Amino acid sequence: MKNLEIVKNMTKEEVLNLFDEADEYRGKRNNLLKQKTLGMIFKKASTRTRVSFEVAMYQTGGQAIFLSKQASQLGRGEPIKDTARVLSRYCDGIMARVFEHSKIEDLVKYSDVPVINGLSDEYHPCQSLTDYYTIWRKKGLDAKVVFLGDGSDNVCHSLINTATVLGKEIVVSCPDQAKYHPKVKGNYEVIHDPHEAVSEADVVYTDVWVSMGETEEKERDLMDHQVNQEVMSKAKSDAIFMHCLPAHRGKEVTDEVMESSNSVVFDQAENRLHLQKALLLKLMK
Repeated sequence: MKNLEIVKNMTKEEVLNLFDEADEYRGKRNNLLKQKTLGMIFKKASTRTRVSFEVAMYQTGGQAIFLSKQASQLGRGEPIKDTARVLSRYCDGIMARVFEHSKIEDLVKYSDVPVINGLSDEYHPCQSLTDYYTIWRKKGLDAKVVFLGDGSDNVCHSLINTATVLGKEIVVSCPDQAKYHPKVKGNYEVIHDPHEAVSEADVVYTDVWVSMGETEEKERDLMDHQVNQEVMSKAKSDAIFMHCLPAHRGKEVTDEVMESSNSVVFDQAENRLHLQKALLLKLMK
């Protein structure tokens, strides 16, 4: 494993090893990345991705450098391949949060150091690895996982990738329109009726309906796939609710579900730190 572009490029053993190492380093600090530097490119706003990577580098003795579009030459049109080759000479690793997935592909192609996809419009591998790490800890990997909302969402794509690599299947409940169906291959079943989809579910997952840079026109199409108490009542009584955050309460999920005892969204958010620490140590140690 030299980079993290998309999860489907990983093996099952590599994913499970990350889970074990996330547990091993959980809550611990060390100097295994002492004097090493992670260059972080952000073309999109961020809370969890930025803070978790910066803290992970600090807790392992290294340092992260934040590069926003506005505060770097990327904002003035410098090609990503030039940035990749320059950062490779300064840093020990690169993490990027971008719009077009082709930018991640260019970073991988032109960098001489490990590249981590911190999010693109098509994939969010750090999130889905964290999500299955959370599921592994709380429910085990044989859990029935159901995603409700836009199946063409980058988080849903990466959840499908991760489930497939692990030899599992995920259920996707989305409107009966092709534009909302997943655009990746993998082990998943599409069920349009959300109540049917979540029957006997161990994990109920949703994401924002309107991602950064999108319009709000699709909200009316997705309203039937809101995660509310009625939907949760169709799942197992001890089913957990997951959301990658930020959540738009009252849209894709109700405040009641977010604040319920079934919700593990903040454990899930915390796990970004632990999983990414293991990832950084795997790629940069």
